[in-house]
Amino acid sequence: MSEISTTTGTALVTGATAGIGHSFAVQLAARGHDLVLVARDEERLEKVAAELRASYGVQVEVLPADLTDRASLARVEARVGDTGRPVDLLVNNAGFGLKKRFLDNSVDAENAMLDVLVTAVLRLSHAALGAMTQRGRGGIINVSSVAAFLPRGSYSAAKAWVNSFSEWAAAEYRPQGVTVMALCPGFTKTEFHERMDVARDSAPSFLWLDVDDLVSQALSDFDKRRVYSIPSARYKAIATAARLVPHGVLQRFQSLGRK
Repeated sequence: MSEISTTTGTALVTGATAGIGHSFAVQLAARGHDLVLVARDEERLEKVAAELRASYGVQVEVLPADLTDRASLARVEARVGDTGRPVDLLVNNAGFGLKKRFLDNSVDAENAMLDVLVTAVLRLSHAALGAMTQRGRGGIINVSSVAAFLPRGSYSAAKAWVNSFSEWAAAEYRPQGVTVMALCPGFTKTEFHERMDVARDSAPSFLWLDVDDLVSQALSDFDKRRVYSIPSARYKAIATAARLVPHGVLQRFQSLGRK
C-alpha cells in the first residue's frame, strides 16, 4: 500500500491544549505543518501556540471555541471549510467523558457530551470533506476509543458512531483524494481521566498508554492510509476479543476506569 505525506500544509486540531490533541499539535508542527488550534481556554491556546512557533518555526493560529455551543462551533466549521485558507488535515480530537452511569448524570450533561463527541465531529467533517473533495486532497483523523467496541454506556455509543462514520467516509471519499481514519486509544496518560475525577489505579498499570507514542503510531498509520489505528498489541487484542465475547460478559467490566 502506498504511503501519503503529512509533512506539509495546515492542520486544524480540536482540543489542542492538552493530552492527545496537544501531542498531535507538537508532532504535526515537527513535521512542518502550520496549525490552527481549537480549544475553550484562550490563554492556554496562546501559550501552546507561542511554544510551537518558537520551537518549530511554523505558523500557528488560535481559535477559541466551545464545541457545545452551536455559534462557536459554526466559527470552527467556517474556518475548516475556508477554501481560501485550506485545512489539509482535520484532527477531531476534542472530547470528554462522564464518570457516572447514564441515569446518574443529568440529561444536559449527557447531551453536551454528545454535542462534542458526535455533533462536532459530524459538522466539522462535513465542512472539511466539502472543501477537500473540491481540491482533490486532504485528510481527517477522528479520535475515537477502544470503548467503541465495548458496551460502556453513552460514551461507547458515541464512539461507535465515530468508528462507523469514519469507516464509511474512508471508503466513500478515498476515490476523491481524502483519507479518513479513526484512532481508537485505550487508557492514556493525559488530563482526560483527571478531569473525570478518575484515579489512575482504577485500571491496571499495563493498560495505560504513553500519549506521544500513541500519536506517533497514529500518524504512521494515517500515512499508510489505514482506516483504523489501534495503538499497542494489548488494545488490538481487546478490540478483537470484544467482537467475540458476549456483551453480557463485557458489561461486567463497566466499572473499569471509573473509580
